[in-house]
Amino acid sequence: MKKLLSSIFILAFIISVQSQTNLYENPDFDNIAKAHKIIAVVPFKTQVELRPKQMKDMDEEQLHRIEKSEGEGIQTAMYSWFLKRKKRGKLQTIQVQDPKTTNVILKRNNIDYDNINEFTPQELANILEVDAIISGEFETNKPMSEGASVALGLLVGFWGSTNKAVVNMSVHNAEDGVLLWNYNKKVTGSLGSSTEDLINILMRKSSRRLAYTKND
Repeated sequence: MKKLLSSIFILAFIISVQSQTNLYENPDFDNIAKAHKIIAVVPFKTQVELRPKQMKDMDEEQLHRIEKSEGEGIQTAMYSWFLKRKKRGKLQTIQVQDPKTTNVILKRNNIDYDNINEFTPQELANILEVDAIISGEFETNKPMSEGASVALGLLVGFWGSTNKAVVNMSVHNAEDGVLLWNYNKKVTGSLGSSTEDLINILMRKSSRRLAYTKND
């Protein structure tokens, strides 16, 4: 009986760690957000952790293309998440910049997926002429965006949904670069079959603490 209880405790601890969530909200976020008119989401920096056997069938350049596609997929999925709420009559005071516009403006300023981390969120927001910037990092052992998963499937015969993902997402104010909101979550198991599924899962609860959506 003691061994059984011990096993249950260990399993519960592992599940707790694997689904660990850390959420930070700036106490002034609500007041600052009232003045925001437009926000932008930039591509997420992504790390795809493949098994050694899978890496044998691809080179660093191919892996880089997959990670870039995944980072842009997260950017698009986040934009779609906001857009759906706007279509429901919510987010009436906030515009979310189209990722195509965002990426074109960044490209014109010689900023791309490879060097975006060399710029501060405040610098990016000012270049994009928005009031706040949403950025982040994404780690996974199996990409979910259509372009990345198809590329990986063709290269190493690896299809299916993600088993593990870690997302670290931040909102920074354009005026002073202050961190307004940070969400870090590690999840395992079935996360759906697309980046939109993943974002919906991640934002389901965290959006209640996001100034733009907490009253949805």
